[in-house]
Amino acid sequence: MARELTIERAAATSVAAELGGLGRDLWVLFKPGVMQLVLFTSLVALLLAPGVQHPILSVAVMVALAGGAAASAAINNWYDSDIDRVMVRTRRRPTAAGRVAPEEALGVGVVLAGVSVAVMGLAAGWLAASLLAATIAFYVFVYTMWLKRRTPQNIVIGGAAGALPPVVAWVAVTGSIDLLPVVMFLVIFLWTPPHFWALALYRAGDYGKVGVPMLPVVAGKERTAREMLVYAIGTSAASAAPVVTGDLGAVYAVAACLLGARLVQLAWRVLRTGSDVVANRLFRFSIVYLFALFAAMLVDRAAVGSVVMAW
Repeated sequence: MARELTIERAAATSVAAELGGLGRDLWVLFKPGVMQLVLFTSLVALLLAPGVQHPILSVAVMVALAGGAAASAAINNWYDSDIDRVMVRTRRRPTAAGRVAPEEALGVGVVLAGVSVAVMGLAAGWLAASLLAATIAFYVFVYTMWLKRRTPQNIVIGGAAGALPPVVAWVAVTGSIDLLPVVMFLVIFLWTPPHFWALALYRAGDYGKVGVPMLPVVAGKERTAREMLVYAIGTSAASAAPVVTGDLGAVYAVAACLLGARLVQLAWRVLRTGSDVVANRLFRFSIVYLFALFAAMLVDRAAVGSVVMAW
């Protein structure tokens, strides 16, 4: 009896370990770093959008957006599994390491995409659902399958997929597209090239050996750094638009100014020094930049609301 219990416990422990490992692999498959940015910027848009939405519907919208991001990542892992096995940065991904079969990642991605669009449609209407479907399709077919391995402008054009979720969230609440979510889209769209090119600068060898024509690979460091500076300036300028239009106020204006100045400064230092260390610093700061900028939108709106209530 004691021996049988020991065997049963060992089997249960083994099953639990396997399930835990599968859960971790799925989490990595869904690119949690990218998903966090997508969800946070979308949540800000959801909270800033005028109108009232039932909390349960808001949760459903965010779940649908998370599912759409996860679906896009899973399908991307399936399609890129051949080059992911070779690149140092990606060779530990579940599909590259053989822990998840590429076909399984594709199946998970397709199912998640369908469920996410359906949930969005039921919770927020079919305009928001159509935009979510377009976002997933753009990332999968336009960026992953068409642009990524063909043109150094892959990140520039493909960045639209990462910039659309806040627009989807806004439409989910209001049923329409307004100026503020368009500005959010523009900021993320312009932010994407310096963010990814900073990574590509110190990973150029990785991209070069698999034939992905990232700008540093085909045009060199100097041209990449010049274009990064241009896009960093554009990002900073676009971030000022909500202040000009009156959608956001002084708290946001100060944050946008300080964050934009640091982004441009780091891009300028990359151009001046050509240093991979500085490029890595810019890449890491760019993540902080986007989180902090969108957080400042919420803080600004909360501050304005407090003043109005006090008045």
